[in-house]
Amino acid sequence: MRLILCCLLLLVVPAAAYAQVSIAEQAMVRTVAQERDRHIALLERLVNQNSGTLNLAGVRAVGTMVAAELEPLGFVIRWVDMAESGRAGHLIASYPGPGRNVLLIGHLDTVFEADGAFQTFRREGSRAIGPGIGDDKGGLVVIIAAMRALQAAGHLDRANVTIVLTGDEERVGIPASVARRDLIAAGKVADYALEFENLAVEGGLEFGTVARRSSTNWALTTTGRTGHSSGVFNETLGYGAIYEMARILDAFQRELQEPNATFNVGVMAGGTPVAIDAEGFGVVASGKTNIVAETAIARGDLRTLTREQDDRVRAGMQTIVAGHLPRTGATLEFAEGGYPPMAPTEGNRALLARLNVVNRDLGLPLLAEFDPGRRGAADSGFVAADVDTLGGLGVAGGGAHADGEWIDLDSLTRQALRAAVLVSRLSLDDPR
Repeated sequence: MRLILCCLLLLVVPAAAYAQVSIAEQAMVRTVAQERDRHIALLERLVNQNSGTLNLAGVRAVGTMVAAELEPLGFVIRWVDMAESGRAGHLIASYPGPGRNVLLIGHLDTVFEADGAFQTFRREGSRAIGPGIGDDKGGLVVIIAAMRALQAAGHLDRANVTIVLTGDEERVGIPASVARRDLIAAGKVADYALEFENLAVEGGLEFGTVARRSSTNWALTTTGRTGHSSGVFNETLGYGAIYEMARILDAFQRELQEPNATFNVGVMAGGTPVAIDAEGFGVVASGKTNIVAETAIARGDLRTLTREQDDRVRAGMQTIVAGHLPRTGATLEFAEGGYPPMAPTEGNRALLARLNVVNRDLGLPLLAEFDPGRRGAADSGFVAADVDTLGGLGVAGGGAHADGEWIDLDSLTRQALRAAVLVSRLSLDDPR
């Protein structure tokens, strides 16, 4: 057993670097290594409990499992019911010690609902596969492993940690102002925020996440006068709804493109008539080639890097929409809520620099900034305007949101160690 532990320690931290950390941090290293199998077993249990966003009982069950891990460490557990937004709720765990407050963010739900075929955990050597295993159940285990390491080292009593695990990250409840009320409140009083979505990896290199783009849905409806196609473009009929739609979408991509801004069109239909389903995901149209289209509908999303860019692009889209072709009309509506951007601030970069000091001391790879255009939106966007925030502290893997989602189990150990030492240094105001 002693030989196995030694090998695990060398896997996590090279011997040459081990001396660079404090005695307490060395205890964190030992704890993370010793408990590797324990945390893989916990990950398996979490993955095997379906917690698709709309499986409210399943989300609550995962919350109960996580609470059972944190409560024995001394965390005060609170379940926030979210019936008013149509979702299961959120788990909030607090350890109000004397240190600076560090907010840890993750989520209990996954995109995989209970009626899907992909439901169970399986292991293939150092790789594990399962629904939501990286997004975000691996992140949950990283948080738990880090907190256990802090306790074993005697640093949890001196720290001040708040953990907010949302139950609807994949499909935010409506209204978002209610669904994210508690997370936003936690961000306003935190000194630092760390988000435990997947670690960014590209070309075998690991990266730090100091920025994420926003994500907001929009709906564009165009209208026109209908009639026989022989009259299209004349003063009576004008251009019809489909030409107006084409004009607007073409102008979006010609006039509004700028770095880190995208406005994808996900679904579109036009004709006489057109109908859209209650969820806004499906449209049905009919018509004839000799009839000028009366209505066209398009839905898409807008992603931007800063609030200023978001305001600018939205205004540009509305200006384009307002320049109607003859005898047509158009309206552009942005959905309530959505994910705000996590802008690349100097404070966020300073947090990454502090993580890289941890990496240096532990002999782990330093992390460069990841391109925010290659990351999706996350709950960290709801707090980033109020507190310095670092994202992507969860596990490394691939295939998120798809059958076959997987993680590298070695990254679970590595990320738990990074998180434990970083949280300790941040909360205890250790300037290293």
